[in-house]
Amino acid sequence: MNERIAIAGSGAIACGLAITAAAHGEVLLCARSQESAARARKRIDASCERMGGAAWAERVQIDSDLDAIADLGVTFAVEAIAEDLGHKTELLGKIDAELGPDAILASTTSSLSVAALASASGRPDRFIALHVFNPVPAMKLVELAGGPDLTEATRARAHAFCVALGKTVVDVPDTPGFVVNRLLFPYLFHAVKLMEDSGLTPAAVDTCMTLGAGHPMGPLALLDFIGLDVAVAIGESIGVEVPQRVRDLVADGQLGRKTRSGFLSYD
Repeated sequence: MNERIAIAGSGAIACGLAITAAAHGEVLLCARSQESAARARKRIDASCERMGGAAWAERVQIDSDLDAIADLGVTFAVEAIAEDLGHKTELLGKIDAELGPDAILASTTSSLSVAALASASGRPDRFIALHVFNPVPAMKLVELAGGPDLTEATRARAHAFCVALGKTVVDVPDTPGFVVNRLLFPYLFHAVKLMEDSGLTPAAVDTCMTLGAGHPMGPLALLDFIGLDVAVAIGESIGVEVPQRVRDLVADGQLGRKTRSGFLSYD
């Protein structure tokens, strides 16, 4: 790995990306607070142990101060927080201030305008959307999208970065949801509506799609896995109608697997 890597965030995507990068070298993970840094440390240690790569965890430095980005001379930084344009643009500006002039700044956005994020980054020619999929160590695809000022040199470095992580890269246009989410979420939300209209249980719908269509996970289980709050945000960003059932579950705090309750129960 030729890049010195930093990842800003402490959730599943950020930690998964840190683990994936740590298999190939040192990586810095910047968490929002000491509490989130401690949670990230536990998540990364447990995941690396489970994957048989306990030594990888030692390569992940976790810090709650973005100053560490400048201290380590990071050349490739990835913002990996929740899909909120305001929060992302604020963090991108802070990361930009810590980077050298030739460093690349990326975002793991899955649905927001790349042009808007690129403008907020302070380095639109060296900014790129790098959409990885959860769980990051296992999922092979990366969707890459750039804004209007993206240089070919930046695109080439981003490609090399992803290939070094063992990923397959597809260049996609800056359209809401790119390719995967733009096709996936209408299907997922339609499954919710079909379940309600038919009276089928979530397990029955999922069984039909896993055994009948060969999908590795049914649509209701997949919504739970993604997180119902995340699904609402993505649906709104790409202009897809979000079923009221999904909104009601979110309002009740039932967000899917991360809260142990959603369309399915995880007791």
